[in-house]
Amino acid sequence: MQNISLFLIVFFLAINLLAFLIMLLDKNKSKKNGAERISEGMLFFLATLFGSVGVLAGMFTFRHKTQKWYFLIGIPMLILENVALLYLIYLLLNGKIIS
Repeated sequence: MQNISLFLIVFFLAINLLAFLIMLLDKNKSKKNGAERISEGMLFFLATLFGSVGVLAGMFTFRHKTQKWYFLIGIPMLILENVALLYLIYLLLNGKIIS
């Protein structure tokens, strides 16, 4: 059971680091004319796939997408969803919900 917890923690940290770096990449691309940007849909998709903390950290670290109301409201809501879903997965894998 310790392996499951460790895997979930490492997975969560890795996907959030990736999301943070993608926010940095998109911020850098936003400063260049004609650069192909990362779509807002992709950023939300990353946040939905447990990367919401990294996206939020990237938003405020790089001052990127902080003027968009749907990022300011949606990303914190996805943090709640991510935490709840990770907890549910943890309970399911440890047999605490269905035995």
